[in-house]
Amino acid sequence: MPDRGTTRTARPPLNRERVVAAAMALADEKGQAGASMRAIAGQLGVEAMSLYNHVAGRDDILDGMVDAVFAEIDLPAPGADWRPAMRERAGSARAALLRHPWAIGLMDSRGRPGPATLRHHDAVLGALRGGGFSVPLAAHAVSLIDSYLYGFVLQELSLPFAGGGDDVDAVAGSILADLPGGAYPHLTEVITEHALRPGYDYAAEFDFGLALILDALRPDEDQG
Repeated sequence: MPDRGTTRTARPPLNRERVVAAAMALADEKGQAGASMRAIAGQLGVEAMSLYNHVAGRDDILDGMVDAVFAEIDLPAPGADWRPAMRERAGSARAALLRHPWAIGLMDSRGRPGPATLRHHDAVLGALRGGGFSVPLAAHAVSLIDSYLYGFVLQELSLPFAGGGDDVDAVAGSILADLPGGAYPHLTEVITEHALRPGYDYAAEFDFGLALILDALRPDEDQG
């Protein structure tokens, strides 16, 4: 007769990908510090020592987490025009970093980059080189774009509102209400004529700044 007892669902086999995915889920929820070996093991329903059959340790997990974030960023297509390629890649990177706020401090900190990380950097540099940038100028361009990208996301994550709409209205309106009359005319002007205008979205500030950077960058073949 068939067993009428409780049927147990088979647990997927543990592997490095599952360990890294569990660590990312914990970091998304609790920050990087929340992704301890003990917490990761608990998330997976195993003993902490079991993790060492699949990863070398926490540094190896951090390497995998960073590589997984890079894997989420859209790469420039081969032969793509460099300017839209840099714009689309920056937008995709911003979205990935907003999904994983812990990642910014780790993105360029790892001494053993994974395949997705290497593929990402190679594709970005390749798009610039294909667009006529010299090796030094391509390196300068990536540094400039990424400095702006990381800095903007850090600021964005620190803001007391989600990006636009009612949240901005509430925060900006509260600040405006607390300002002494006539004391800060320029700040008042920006709040009333910019932040509180219908349809204001802080995300548009990112596009504006990125456009300035890309317009200022010029391949070597366009100079002189």
